[in-house]
Amino acid sequence: MNGRRAARSLVSGALLTLAALSAARAEDAFDRPAGAHFSPQKLERIGDYFRDQIANGKIPGAVLLISQHGKPVYHRFFGVQDAVSNKPMTDETIFRIFSMTKPITSVAAMMLIDEGRLKLDDPVAKYIPSFAKLKVGVERKAENGEKALDLVPVDRPITVFDLMTQTSGITYGFYGGSMVRKAYAGARIYDGDFDNAEFAERIAKLPLQEQPGTLWDYGHSTDILGRIIEIVSGKSLLQFEKEKLLDPLGMTDTAFYVTDPAKQKRIALPAPADHDFRVGFESSADVAMKWESGGGGMVTTLADFARFSQMLLNGGSLDGRQYLSPKTFEMMATDHIGPNSGVQRDYFYFPGDGFGFGLGLGVRTDPGNAKPSPPGSLGELKWDGASGCYFVVDRKQDMFFVLLEQTPSERQKIQPTVKRMIYEAMEN
Repeated sequence: MNGRRAARSLVSGALLTLAALSAARAEDAFDRPAGAHFSPQKLERIGDYFRDQIANGKIPGAVLLISQHGKPVYHRFFGVQDAVSNKPMTDETIFRIFSMTKPITSVAAMMLIDEGRLKLDDPVAKYIPSFAKLKVGVERKAENGEKALDLVPVDRPITVFDLMTQTSGITYGFYGGSMVRKAYAGARIYDGDFDNAEFAERIAKLPLQEQPGTLWDYGHSTDILGRIIEIVSGKSLLQFEKEKLLDPLGMTDTAFYVTDPAKQKRIALPAPADHDFRVGFESSADVAMKWESGGGGMVTTLADFARFSQMLLNGGSLDGRQYLSPKTFEMMATDHIGPNSGVQRDYFYFPGDGFGFGLGLGVRTDPGNAKPSPPGSLGELKWDGASGCYFVVDRKQDMFFVLLEQTPSERQKIQPTVKRMIYEAMEN
């Protein structure tokens, strides 16, 4: 045991030294010249980091793929998929990806736009009439000194564009303390076995957090987008995505639930003490429901999501098949909420420092205000989810990476650390 503690202490000491060196060099990691390549020796530091996280009980395991120029440059599996079975991680281990579902749903919607069956400026009420009755919740102080909520008309209707840029005013009820968010939390919108149609009607009964197009506000917008996809296509969200996107890409393990008993044995689970994903409701990947949450309900594997990421890196195509037209892809990959857009940002601006937001993805627009700047490239695309799953598409470096893990409590530390190590391993 003493030897094991000593080894762990040496690893921790080495990581502290690495962290100090990383801080000194991090500024050089931002927006490297195109053509940078990876040092295999420096990449191995990532393995040391994950092994330390596992040894200290922070996570059961993780998988990471870094691909550049269409080939893997780092492809590693760490730890186990769950603490009970102790099965090792593989390319086929199934992960709940939560909000990393949003880019998939957004691509599916853009495919309908490419086909001329959906338009970005379409009012949501064109497809879901109850959304024509929406009101905005405005807080005021009542005569008795307590807060009161007034419901005022919308300045303009919510559009598909608002849904895709998270500027609809539709919010989540599991963070923040505003009266509208508390109304979401108290409305029991997750009760029972409901489908996308019923969920949209439940959301339509709630007030908007703010006027459409005025603030980036993370919420159920992409769930409503998923319902519109169903209405336009005449199919369930999964049926449409499988037909048009998932099956053609070869994403055979990507779905909303895992119903096959054989596949259920491949589901990754968080550490027993780290099971609260803090998304407002409890659910399991292996318990099928009618709800197919386009905003956060999917499961996937590393093998599957790598295909999706490569398609985005290629600008909307893979293996000779065009999923998005060049024009449509550039619309997705362009920041739509920056200066002169009229969209404000507040404390809950989750794209983060240096990022704008495209259509379903964060888009790197500048180095940001932090000193030193977080690593990356201008034009970088990214998103993550409540379970810690995270992906980055760096078109400048012809590179993407996919990190899959199940750790709601450690993700905000692990994600930036791994990204920094990846970019520090690049050499000009």
